[in-house]
Amino acid sequence: MEEYKGITTARVSGVATVTIDEVACTGCGLCVTVCRGAPLYLESGKVHVDQARLYGCIGCGQCAAVCPQGCIMVEGRDLHPDDLIPLPPPASGAAYDQLSALLLSRRSVRDFRSRPVAREDIDRVLAAVSTAPMGIPPTDVSVLVFDGFDKVQALAGGLLAFMQRIRWFLSPTACALMRPFIGKEAVTTFREFLGPAIDVFLEKRAEGVDWLTYGAPLAMYFYTSPFSDPVDPLVAATYAVVAAQSLGLGSCMLGLPAYCFRYSKHLRDQYGIPDKSQHGILVIFGHPAVTYRRAIRRRLAAVTFV
Repeated sequence: MEEYKGITTARVSGVATVTIDEVACTGCGLCVTVCRGAPLYLESGKVHVDQARLYGCIGCGQCAAVCPQGCIMVEGRDLHPDDLIPLPPPASGAAYDQLSALLLSRRSVRDFRSRPVAREDIDRVLAAVSTAPMGIPPTDVSVLVFDGFDKVQALAGGLLAFMQRIRWFLSPTACALMRPFIGKEAVTTFREFLGPAIDVFLEKRAEGVDWLTYGAPLAMYFYTSPFSDPVDPLVAATYAVVAAQSLGLGSCMLGLPAYCFRYSKHLRDQYGIPDKSQHGILVIFGHPAVTYRRAIRRRLAAVTFV
């Protein structure tokens, strides 16, 4: 069987170092239970480290986080011993009803006040994003922050310029030619949503109205490396939306800009996005200009217990 030593990502390679205080260790085995890189194993009542086993230490920190004695130190792969911090007291956490109330109150906001978002709140949102789970640690998710109305408008202008250049690609004739290759569903989406949406964005832009980023004073674009799970930036963006709601900010996820970044080298170069990056999602933020009085019940497409 081939031996693996670490899992390579865009940011790291090799294994993290695991140090165990053998005097303090009681051999309870909890660290071995949660270890999925598999370098930890229990033998003769003692925990041992063998980096040649499976992946070696991937730097997830689970072992150090679960150890009752606090006798494990993990360092490397963007993890430092100082990154292990005490858990907040249970009483400070949100109960289900509180979480449900927060989620029910969230709406996709497309009307914002001209007031900017305070840097302190931006930092809080990014701190919440940093706690999002990822496929393989450390996270390869990157965030472009467009802080300020002018910067968001410059982004919108670049996105719309690209959309205008590719509008012909969504014409009825082009869609008919592409249908055998991309399928009926994609063609339907192009014809019924993307094409009309781009037309409206461009028409409104000509009138001085922003229907792409809705006059938001803040935007964040989440993307990731080709080593990463493609859903990682979407999970991170979801954490950002929930954090923003807790701060009284409105937000809205926009999927179309990601395709512009994916297919426009000019936009990628302009904003320093590596060519091989997996596209993610753009989220806009701001202080809501409207007050919602009711929640809206949503339904899943299907729930099947197997």
